[in-house]
Amino acid sequence: MADASRPRSPFAGNIDFPAHSRLRSIAPEKLAQVLEDHELYVESEQRSGRRANLDSTDLAGNGFTGRKLWHIRLQRANLTGADFTDADLRRAILIGASMRAGRLTAADLTHGRLSGINLTDADGRGACLAKVDIEFGILANADFRDADFHDADMSGVILDGADLSGADLRRANLRGASFQETRLCRADLRDAQMGAAMFKRASLKDADLRGAYLRVATFDDTDLSGADLRGARWLTMEQIRCTIRNGDTRLPDYLIAEPGDGH
Repeated sequence: MADASRPRSPFAGNIDFPAHSRLRSIAPEKLAQVLEDHELYVESEQRSGRRANLDSTDLAGNGFTGRKLWHIRLQRANLTGADFTDADLRRAILIGASMRAGRLTAADLTHGRLSGINLTDADGRGACLAKVDIEFGILANADFRDADFHDADMSGVILDGADLSGADLRRANLRGASFQETRLCRADLRDAQMGAAMFKRASLKDADLRGAYLRVATFDDTDLSGADLRGARWLTMEQIRCTIRNGDTRLPDYLIAEPGDGH
């Protein structure tokens, strides 16, 4: 992500994450006991067992498929290649964690705290990230097709090369997010907050942007074919002049496409 040609969020650097502490290792048998105690903590509604604290732990490549991990602590953990398919991660704390090439397929992260997480190349198809805090997260080249991000705080996230086709992003806060070559085909972005978002060669084909807030968002060769922008706020003709549009693109009533505009 050091490529100088990539757009940079205007909010980058405005958050101060705790310094990364040295990762600690954990023996497989010890990890199994910690997870067993945590599941008892969940199942007993916190009356027995013990909440797992795996902050700053090296858990690369571990499998957590289907585990009950509600409210678990994984802050700054190394989760590279870890498998959380179908796991219950509601209200989990993953601030500053690294989950490069990890699997979150069909996992539930509702109300999770994921600020600064690295999900580069992750597979999150069908995952639920409703109402998560994932400010300044890195989701570059990740696959989150059909995922649910409604009401999520995603300000400053990097989504370059990611696939969010069919994703639910209603009312999501995407201020200053970077969408370079991002696929958002058929995505639901109704009432999303995208002030100062940066779209470059992105695809918003057949996306629903009704009521989206787009003040000073930038669009560069972005495909709006079939997109519905009726009721979009603070959208100007200057912003979309270089976009790709077709006869099915629906613009706000206050905009009138000029002959020759677009591609």
